[in-house]
Amino acid sequence: MNEIPVVLTIAGSDCSAGAGIQADLKTFQHFQVHGLTAVTCVVSETANIVRAVHPVPVAMVRDQISLLMESFPVAAVKTGMLFSATHVRAVAEILRGWPLVPIVVDPVMVASSGASLLEDDAVGAYRGMLLPIARVITPNIPEAEVLLGRPVGGDLESAALELSQIYKTAVLLKGGHLKGNDCVDVLVDDGVVHRFTAARIPVPGSHGTGCTLSAAIAARLALGERLARAVEISKSYLGTTLRESYEFTSPEGVVVHALNQGTTLKKNEARTNR
Repeated sequence: MNEIPVVLTIAGSDCSAGAGIQADLKTFQHFQVHGLTAVTCVVSETANIVRAVHPVPVAMVRDQISLLMESFPVAAVKTGMLFSATHVRAVAEILRGWPLVPIVVDPVMVASSGASLLEDDAVGAYRGMLLPIARVITPNIPEAEVLLGRPVGGDLESAALELSQIYKTAVLLKGGHLKGNDCVDVLVDDGVVHRFTAARIPVPGSHGTGCTLSAAIAARLALGERLARAVEISKSYLGTTLRESYEFTSPEGVVVHALNQGTTLKKNEARTNR
């Protein structure tokens, strides 16, 4: 039997399957890696609303991660919604024991609907324990401003460089919150700046974009890709999911938008250009 790379996502469960571990698994499947999941929270949500968040007990989160890391040849880890300082510390303590496994940290703080997904005291745990052991962190502008403690404005490069220096890791600062016809993201890796520019895709189905992008980066790292190339491929994939997004209308007439993370590739395309 052929062995394929294994990627672990440590994140929340989105019952609408647009974000969280459901989005991550769709992305892993797309890139032909085997996805594992450690669930941190169960979230009752759609792209339009977060109605309830139920955190999984920390002991159970620990056990899921420990069991999976000990049982599988995990080639990369992605973290998403961790919710509390206790959860962040538990995740960081375990992952510190696996220093050769690259970690992609998506510091999930606020849902696309505007609902808070992170307790206030968890930011300190991110800063002190998890971000310094990451291979790359993928904040959007509001998240970067929290981590920096200052406004970012439009100066993505300076902010990304500062974050990289503070946390001694690569930083992909996503510029989607800025206005304009183009979306610009900035990657700083070992002091080298890479800029990624793509035309803004004017679709409302943006729920789960951060999860999808960070999961794709983790998958490409597991496949042996260099970070800058992994980001380039992952951004192309995210653009496809946005362009091919769709919508549902509920029995009450409410429209819910969704990314098309199930986009299929031509045979063997997922593994090319490594």
